[in-house]
Amino acid sequence: MQNTLQDFIPIRALNPVLELLKHENLTVTVKNERKTRHGDYRQLPNGKHQITVNSNLNHYRFLITLIHEIAHFEAYKTCGKFIKPHGVEWKRTFQHLMLPFLNPDVFPSSLLPLLAKHFKNPKATSDTDTKLALALKQYDQPNDKTFIFDVPFGSMFKLYNGKIFKMGPLRVKRYECLEIKTGKLYLFNPNAEVELIAL
Repeated sequence: MQNTLQDFIPIRALNPVLELLKHENLTVTVKNERKTRHGDYRQLPNGKHQITVNSNLNHYRFLITLIHEIAHFEAYKTCGKFIKPHGVEWKRTFQHLMLPFLNPDVFPSSLLPLLAKHFKNPKATSDTDTKLALALKQYDQPNDKTFIFDVPFGSMFKLYNGKIFKMGPLRVKRYECLEIKTGKLYLFNPNAEVELIAL
């Protein structure tokens, strides 16, 4: 486990993470990129527990995702299986587990205020916290994608699944975009990454 994780999380986080993972019935698997999730937790039919995390995440997002999933396991173990997946029991567990990592030995100082604010009331995904998500993406490998908030009004863009949209107006916090094929309107978070289509 140590050899696997040391390539994916900040080095100062390794030993505390390994302590959290000292459970006979818990395994962590690093997966290829999945577009719809960063990681997940599940109880397997044989009674064991499995956490998966995407391999393409930067070290800081990988750590946050891993602790997020460990919190699911701990909340399940402590409170039972009938709790809400991202309910109060999970939130408290996530806050408690994340607290020791919120220091400049693990995260860059520029991220710490955003993380502190986020963990006052953690959400089901950090992607809904636009400021934190954008700050975390600064540590990703460069790619040819564009953030939705940088797409000019009326321009066309494509998603990872090939669907093509026309950029529309900002509606409070999200952008309203028209899917070309169906004519349906969709709302996008400002930090969604898309591929611009040159006309």
